[in-house]
Amino acid sequence: MRMYDIILKKRANVPLTDEEIRFVIDGYVKGDIPDYQVSALLMTIVFNGMSARELGTLTLAMAQSGHMVDLSSIDGITVDKHSTGGVGDKTTLIIGPLVAACGGKVAKMSGRGLGHTGGTIDKMESIPNLKVSLEQDDFINQVNRIGLAVIGQSEGLAPADKKLYALRDVTGTVDSIPLIASSVMSKKLASGAQAILLDVKVGSGAFMKTIDDARALAKAMVDIGTENGRSVKAVLTDMDRPLGHAIGNALEIREVIDTLKGRGPQDLTHECLIMAAHMLVLSHICDYETALSRVQDALDSGEALERLRLMIEAQGGNIHVINDESLLAIGKFTYDVTAPQDGYIIHMNTEQCGIASVMLGAGRTVKDGPIDYSAGIVMHKKTGDSVICGESVATLYTSDESLIPNAAKTYVEAITFGTTAPTVVDTILDIVE
Repeated sequence: MRMYDIILKKRANVPLTDEEIRFVIDGYVKGDIPDYQVSALLMTIVFNGMSARELGTLTLAMAQSGHMVDLSSIDGITVDKHSTGGVGDKTTLIIGPLVAACGGKVAKMSGRGLGHTGGTIDKMESIPNLKVSLEQDDFINQVNRIGLAVIGQSEGLAPADKKLYALRDVTGTVDSIPLIASSVMSKKLASGAQAILLDVKVGSGAFMKTIDDARALAKAMVDIGTENGRSVKAVLTDMDRPLGHAIGNALEIREVIDTLKGRGPQDLTHECLIMAAHMLVLSHICDYETALSRVQDALDSGEALERLRLMIEAQGGNIHVINDESLLAIGKFTYDVTAPQDGYIIHMNTEQCGIASVMLGAGRTVKDGPIDYSAGIVMHKKTGDSVICGESVATLYTSDESLIPNAAKTYVEAITFGTTAPTVVDTILDIVE
């Protein structure tokens, strides 16, 4: 096989064979195929797309380019969840305990935040002493024992994806549904779970701005899972406003605990209960209606909160954060953003809200950069809420007072005020399976 012939074949919109796809991925990872030839192939994929079979093969080849996690020694069907990235999205740390409390086995590897979106691992690290790295045997034993473990992604997971993404980032080939789908799903396949729930965000704070694009991405990822023998379902959720009230690491952990105590924001609680129920169905534990009832019971009884406590304890964290929120430090400098008029919040540019939080120190501007776990934003008003002139719509927190002016300006500019109440959509927009 020659890479030159494969590029011409795909340029002519002729499907590639499984052998040709594997030849490309193996050769690129080994360094036998140069960047410029892979760039040419990526551009043909941007223009011509890929069939479900091609995409399934590409994704599996990417997954198998590195370490494949073996979860077969976990008793039961292992289930994972992946979000395409959002602002205020702390759902993993609520859904995981809900599912585990109902008998599910949640074996999850999560990532860090970059850009305007937060990362589950960063949020977890705001809990004193919590470990986000476990040996594989310890990871498996923890899931068997308490039904739940959330750790950082292994460096050896899907190295082909890491190499391809760096190339896509500088060649104008990021914005392609097959390439996005294969990137996400290669890491999910390598992580080993038998069932996967995908949370595909839609709106101003998401990579997919329209529901049609989000639905196409969801379908591509579900098809990849099906091609590779996994049970996969996608839930399309609204990210045209931040989720919950808190943005930022320790602030979001406080909100996770409040939610598992039954005191969480309505939108966050609603979304988590529905996604947890779908994960129980994917795990073949019960039907959807029964699952909804079970996860509600797990929330009301405190069983889900107890699973979070058990996970924190198992991973070396300070379990007293459950009842003493002062252990989750928040920035000593605060600033209230106030409404400039009477009326309503009619829209939030959610990406800009996330950027404001990053500007306060809650996120990174470069990979592996420093982070202030105490920084962030607590929103008192969101899209659809009425406001009175001078009323606080959000409080900003930071450890560095000099960061407040620019962050406050960014947050204010992200909010659109008006005199007529807008229509507010449900956080659950669609299901793709």
